[in-house]
Amino acid sequence: MGGGWRLSHYVVAGALVAGGLVWAAGDAWPWRRPLTARPIVVDAAYVDFTETLGRRETLGDVLARGGVRGRDYAALLRAAKSLPVRRLRPGLAFHFRRLKADSVTTSVTVRLSPERRLGLVRDSNGWAEAVETIPWSITRLRVTGVIETSLYDALDKAVADSFLPPGERRQLAWAIADVYDWEVDFTRDIRPGDRFTVLLERLDSPEGERRFGRILSARVDVARTPDYAFYFEDPDQSDGGGSRGVTGFYDERGRSLRRAFLRAPLQFRRVSSRFGARFHPILHRWRAHEGVDFSAPYGTPVRATADGIVTRVGLSAFAQGLHTGERVQQGETIGYVGSTGLSTGPHLHYEFLVNGRPTNPQRKDMGTGTPVPKRLQAAYAAVRDHLLTQLEPKAPVTPPLPAAPAVASTRD
Repeated sequence: MGGGWRLSHYVVAGALVAGGLVWAAGDAWPWRRPLTARPIVVDAAYVDFTETLGRRETLGDVLARGGVRGRDYAALLRAAKSLPVRRLRPGLAFHFRRLKADSVTTSVTVRLSPERRLGLVRDSNGWAEAVETIPWSITRLRVTGVIETSLYDALDKAVADSFLPPGERRQLAWAIADVYDWEVDFTRDIRPGDRFTVLLERLDSPEGERRFGRILSARVDVARTPDYAFYFEDPDQSDGGGSRGVTGFYDERGRSLRRAFLRAPLQFRRVSSRFGARFHPILHRWRAHEGVDFSAPYGTPVRATADGIVTRVGLSAFAQGLHTGERVQQGETIGYVGSTGLSTGPHLHYEFLVNGRPTNPQRKDMGTGTPVPKRLQAAYAAVRDHLLTQLEPKAPVTPPLPAAPAVASTRD
């Protein structure tokens, strides 16, 4: 990537929370990242050290290395009611403390999840457990940059590990693609030089770990045209005003980013050939290509791009229980990428028919989204303006919200 690529990020605001976090970690716990083993610490009375659960090891194996064996091990298991013994993953670190004088282990500590730590302490009555909630602070940050190749590559090369680890940068790229799932195809619509800005929440632990939280607002310039997204939650979910489903992302005019059709059937994808005539790689001749091919690894989930009814089951691998005539919802997994027919590798051939005629799905106008209900427009405008001042400091005046469409009465 050229030297003109720049990214800047700014801390905007922060808050402290404890427990009950709704943001998921990028990988299953324990995270797949280099472990920093705690050094062996020796003081007047204790020795502290760490042992890690290896592949094909049992809990008994790692505890035995920590000095907990036999009846002592059985007593610890009876006390460790919060420890999921049958679901422990390799890489889990167990921290031990033992008496220097007689090598008796007095405590065992293990991180159950990003938010919970289990401590087991021995006293005169045996072992007792205590679960500690790990507080994570939420920091609001702004990330901005220029795309030269792809969104993921841009984030991966520009965002330092001290800002977000590699796995969390990947989660951020995927989250941006999810926000614009109905608006932007990041494999086709983006051109070199297009800019992006994201206002996000990052989670920071007391132990120095950093995780991607969620996106609050974003701007992606597609062919130099800004495309905004603002997250809005319905302050009243009672549905008293008919506003169920309002929570989500909206543009600057208060129109939902959701559409009847997703832009693509694969969530994380790379388009290998376009709609129209192409030189067939097997037949070695030009042949009409009435669809779009999405190249992806074997087994990549295929989504329904809209609500509908299954009329034919023809993928190399389809969802369990799927059959002709079954109703599916937008985003539901209906199959998996394979390699059948005249193909050079695993891919998905996607066709979009309008009145029986093939239509380029990447050029089809899907219309505009449903606007925020009239009773919530003032609340949305306040949220939008607040987020916009953080997404774009000294932002210009935003346009007024459109009037909500009239709803026809069904009463006689």
